[in-house]
Amino acid sequence: MKRTTRTVRAALATLALSASFAVATTTQAAAINHVPCSSNDFLQVTMHHYRFTYTDCFANAGENSIGTDTWVTRISTGNNRVQWHGDGRWQPATPIAKNTVYQWPNHPGGVRIDGIRIL
Repeated sequence: MKRTTRTVRAALATLALSASFAVATTTQAAAINHVPCSSNDFLQVTMHHYRFTYTDCFANAGENSIGTDTWVTRISTGNNRVQWHGDGRWQPATPIAKNTVYQWPNHPGGVRIDGIRIL
């Protein structure tokens, strides 16, 4: 009887320890990725880099580095809440709501951006 109790306790301790490792080592993946601009549900970002103007589309939560010397002139959030990184901080403080279009004039290039985040 005592041997069975010890075996059960040892098995439960092993199970609890395994579960705690699984929880402690799980990290949130930054899964943002480029997608074709085939749906209005995706985040669409129109940017200028030197003389080039282009629109990139993104899906899934996470962050993406944009690069240097890049200006954003339009953000269409689609089915996402979004912030951009510029001037050393994430902006705006309250993320842009779903299904919102932000647009800035191209003078010389809108708003400086070096990252984008979907929340």
